Amino acid sequence: MNAKSSIIQVENLTVKYDNDIILNKITFDITPGEIFVIIGPSGCGKTTLMNHMIGLQKPLSGNVFIDGNNIITASEKQRINILNEIGVMYQSGALFGSMNLLENVRLPLEEFSNLPLEAMNTIAYDKLALVGLDDYYNYMPAEISGGMQKRAAIARAMALDPKILFLDEPSAGLDPITSAHLDELILDLSQTLGSTFVIVSHELPSIYYIAERVIMLNDGEIIASGKPETLRDHCDNVLVKEFFHRGLIENHQTPEDKRETN
Repeated sequence: MNAKSSIIQVENLTVKYDNDIILNKITFDITPGEIFVIIGPSGCGKTTLMNHMIGLQKPLSGNVFIDGNNIITASEKQRINILNEIGVMYQSGALFGSMNLLENVRLPLEEFSNLPLEAMNTIAYDKLALVGLDDYYNYMPAEISGGMQKRAAIARAMALDPKILFLDEPSAGLDPITSAHLDELILDLSQTLGSTFVIVSHELPSIYYIAERVIMLNDGEIIASGKPETLRDHCDNVLVKEFFHRGLIENHQTPEDKRETN
């Protein structure tokens, strides 16, 4: 791995819960500005990997470097500096229901900056505008749709102008049209802001549309890495084939099925 060309480096990351190895010596790197997607079957450790990359959990062994700084071994002061370089959108959105959207987006600024309230409000409003929610700044989370909640969560993740955005299953629970609009937003933010995206996903349409590179996890190891189209068309691993061709399998009808629908 080349530290100069990588904004994230994961080295021999090993995670163990009780007697089970969840991640076994995981190693990869991510380049600045890349849209990098972590895929794999349910329970393979995708979210666990992301949680260790953002420092929420300590591994059994291994290292995670964020822009050259090791988040695993960092002191509390160093850790705060590293966290200012990243923004996180959790799968549920994790908005506070008692706060309006502006207040939700303003939270990271209140915690990690000394800006006056007016300046924080301006920044929060601008972030909501970036995701198309400037007209909804005074709405409560319960008053907007699930897709809008995801957008607001992304706006909050961008509050501190991080270099890296981590998104956990951004399309989960969304209808296909809303999901496609969210994909467009991610691409637009990537192009306009130059941010690096690390995304956990199992949604094939989104993966094909936004991912520049993916890694696929299974049984705690990386079993494939590359462009999704390349893995779909050329990877010989049976599990990888099943993952990328499951849309065809799910939509396949047997002659008996066809007779029953006629």
